[in-house]
Amino acid sequence: MTSASTSDTRASDPTRASDPTRASASGAELALQGVRLGHADGAPVFTTAELRVRPGEWLTVVGPSGCGKSTLLRTLAGLLPPLAGRVTHDGRPVDGPGADRALVFQDDALLPWRTVRANVELPLAIRRVPRAERRRAATDWLDRVGLADHAHKLPRQLSGGQRQRVQLARALAGRPRAVLLDEPFGALDAHTRAGMQDLLVEILRGAGATVVFVTHDVDEALHLGDRVALLPSGQVLDVPHPRRRDARQAPETAALRRRVLASL
Repeated sequence: MTSASTSDTRASDPTRASDPTRASASGAELALQGVRLGHADGAPVFTTAELRVRPGEWLTVVGPSGCGKSTLLRTLAGLLPPLAGRVTHDGRPVDGPGADRALVFQDDALLPWRTVRANVELPLAIRRVPRAERRRAATDWLDRVGLADHAHKLPRQLSGGQRQRVQLARALAGRPRAVLLDEPFGALDAHTRAGMQDLLVEILRGAGATVVFVTHDVDEALHLGDRVALLPSGQVLDVPHPRRRDARQAPETAALRRRVLASL
């Protein structure tokens, strides 16, 4: 398997290079070589000779349940070591979670006793970012996801779509160079899901982050991805018109859709 790229336009003070909320210069390269993925107490769920996600690429991953999609994301995030082979981030071995890699789940996993703003600030607080800086980052990202007026609320006071927006803000506030998303919109209705897809594209436009997005939805995969990886075969296909709603009926996109569906 092989895999793609973008870069951040938001201005930052160059004297504050150590600011962890500052925009990154480019996305990370993620790679797997000769890996077997799975849990130590079970059979491997996915193997591949090579998977390489180029800096800034949006790689979508589709496949039937149990084929290793979520296992792949957790391995890239450093939460699950490979059974064999080598997993790297910019050429360095992935041996645990890192602030440069953010993982977003289908379940928003917000802390119910913390306000929306406090939930967004939490990863920065754990990294001991000064309070003023993390408050500024949280305010900025809540504004980006359209929830500036909800900063004081608790998660139970929000809709499902709003909670996912908070989770996105929390994941992106630390300016990760790779964003790993595990069916984040799977529980949403079709209208809200489309809106969240557009929001994700909008807030990551020009950010330079590498995106790996797992989904069961073929149309979502073909809309968001620069390329789509088919599991368990490991085949990776180019998407002709990524992130263009008006391209769904284009002959090349329709042909790719039929090919992906046939692989499933």
